[in-house]
Amino acid sequence: MRILLFLATNLAVVLLLGMVLRLFGFESTLVGGRELDLQALLIMCAVFGFGGSFISLLLSKWMAKRSTGAQIIESPRSDTERWLVSTVERHAQAAGIGMPEVAIFPSREPNAFATGASRNKALVAVSTGLLDRMSRAEVEAVLGHEIGHVANGDMVTLTLIQGVVNTFVMFFARIIGHFVDRVLLKNEEGYGMGYFLGTIAAELLLGIFASIIVAWFSRRREFRADAAGAQLTSRQAMISALDRLRASVDHPSELPATMTAFGISGGLQQGLRALLSSHPPLEVRIQALRESI
Repeated sequence: MRILLFLATNLAVVLLLGMVLRLFGFESTLVGGRELDLQALLIMCAVFGFGGSFISLLLSKWMAKRSTGAQIIESPRSDTERWLVSTVERHAQAAGIGMPEVAIFPSREPNAFATGASRNKALVAVSTGLLDRMSRAEVEAVLGHEIGHVANGDMVTLTLIQGVVNTFVMFFARIIGHFVDRVLLKNEEGYGMGYFLGTIAAELLLGIFASIIVAWFSRRREFRADAAGAQLTSRQAMISALDRLRASVDHPSELPATMTAFGISGGLQQGLRALLSSHPPLEVRIQALRESI
């Protein structure tokens, strides 16, 4: 269901953006069926690159609820739920943001995430595993970490960065595809198979480099969110929460791929995966907190 939901949403986004381009009279990036119009190409890539990112941002809460099975706490039914809502409310007031929706999602692993299109309309969710395995002081620090993401505007920042890299990946991949089709395969009109194969190969390669850039920014923001969690609670509580996460670091995150960057823990990564990881190693994050003044 998660995969079907992801594919259906992306297909709807592509169709919507394609309709927008046609409404504005955009038909082709080729002039006379032969020469590549770089300005038209850049406009098309920007529409799909930024448009897809911002539509995903606008749908982020809806997607998060359905992909994780998160249940919004509308009327607290237990002492734990009342405590969660009051803690998030206290953190939100201290951070100067609107009260986020608070939710619990089913997962054996301790995790949490924050998402939303703006600082004042966010969602903060924690897993059942987090509530079972951590003390209230540690959960409070994790909630402070997630509120830090919201207050810092991390969702919007990553959306802008993703939009930029998406645009240029699409732009340069199509230039490479055009070069392959025209120069290497000598196709003089329209586009042949060389264009499509060259574009796909270039997008895959450039997409890896783009993902490394986005992941680097994502790892930077984790340190800021840890600092926010320490400020809203205490440095020791934040360190204790991160240390607790190390007990489950060998297990893969149960968050969907689209939500991993917004979770408290990204799992253990090595080699190329470390470059593509949305989170720094927990040991590095703990050390950064210990060295902070």
